[in-house]
Amino acid sequence: MLNLILLAALALPGAGKPNVVFILADDLGYGDLGCYGAPDVKTPHLDRLAKAGVRLTDFHSNGPVCTPTRCGLMTGRYQQRIGGLEWAIMPGVRRLGLPAGETTVARLLKETGYATAMSGKWHLGYTDDRAPNAHGFDHFFGLRSGNHDYLSHRENNGEPDLYLEDKPVVMPGYSTHLITAHALKWLDEIKGGPFFLYVAYNAPHFPFQAPDATEAVKLRDFNVGTRATYIRMVEAMDEGVGQILDRLDDLGLAKDTLVVFTSDNGGAQLSRNAPATRAKGTLFEGGIRVPCIARWPGQLPEAKTTSQVGITMDWTATILSLAGATLRKDRPLDGIDLMPILKGSGGDEPRLLFWRRVDARGIKTHRAVRDGDWKYIDMVGGVTSLYDLATDVGERRNLAEQKPEIVKALRRKVDEWESKVDPPLYPQSPRQVE
Repeated sequence: MLNLILLAALALPGAGKPNVVFILADDLGYGDLGCYGAPDVKTPHLDRLAKAGVRLTDFHSNGPVCTPTRCGLMTGRYQQRIGGLEWAIMPGVRRLGLPAGETTVARLLKETGYATAMSGKWHLGYTDDRAPNAHGFDHFFGLRSGNHDYLSHRENNGEPDLYLEDKPVVMPGYSTHLITAHALKWLDEIKGGPFFLYVAYNAPHFPFQAPDATEAVKLRDFNVGTRATYIRMVEAMDEGVGQILDRLDDLGLAKDTLVVFTSDNGGAQLSRNAPATRAKGTLFEGGIRVPCIARWPGQLPEAKTTSQVGITMDWTATILSLAGATLRKDRPLDGIDLMPILKGSGGDEPRLLFWRRVDARGIKTHRAVRDGDWKYIDMVGGVTSLYDLATDVGERRNLAEQKPEIVKALRRKVDEWESKVDPPLYPQSPRQVE
């Protein structure tokens, strides 16, 4: 009889599947954590996460700014396939967003028996039909826009932007602390079964406000700040991560939970992206190489560092594979399952990855392809770059003239990729502003 009961339990949707907590920072520099060499930022909780899991040193975001990467995470596919989401959705733009009919990791997990929740920054559409609750999340707290004041919760166009489910709310508090608090509250309310919790901090994205700030930032000053304030924003996020890890321990959930931490793109003007150069908004390593840490006690090794090349949408594929989700045949994933590699059951897998930067006007500015250790970038106007990332992470030695055949081969590959992702499924014009 006991065996029959166990078999029946395993047959239930979600039975035996891991919980997932996916934590996303916003504009965090590759070198802005202690475990990634930061000399001036104290991140004991993320460092603890790295000691208990796997730290990836060659991980990348799907895009060089917020929206594209979040689209790649939600869909598990190149954001170019969607249309209109290759640059950050700007304030006032209401017709852009993740289409209501698109498949997301949250929706697929929900169909597999997962409880789903999000606390934090969405940035994939303002309207209700493009908001988290319409895309498979049972619960949502946070901001729909790309930025807001950490105290007044108003966007840099002056509009209020804080939601609980699909309703605007007004509440006091520092955004980073509120995002953590709502994530913890939801964890406390979980009653059995696997869950997916997406914690998307808006820190350390501008405006630059420390946790003890007492006044809202003036709209004209959203981009003004100091490294010292930025550091305190990162450390406040680290404290929040520590609280989430502690709560998983207190609830006895840690051993059954995969925790992933990464950033949506490289750091901006106050960040440290070393050893990469350049910054957010570019397809150079400083714009797309991001920290990434994964912990799953008993399943992933401890204190491991891997040079496996990865990209945000790989985590979508990994999570859906762990959950045994049924994928849509018309939406094959572009990412890979990282788990066998991270567990150490195989060597590093060579990757062929592509990026394209389209600005807020919808104009393509440059493309990039990563093939093994080779990185090719071409700029509109004809400037071509080729780097060997195995010896030149800082992309300081352009080898394009010395290696014309490699340039030719990689250009052909990125041309072929573009032909496959264009035209997008849902054409949307970034110029459509309400």
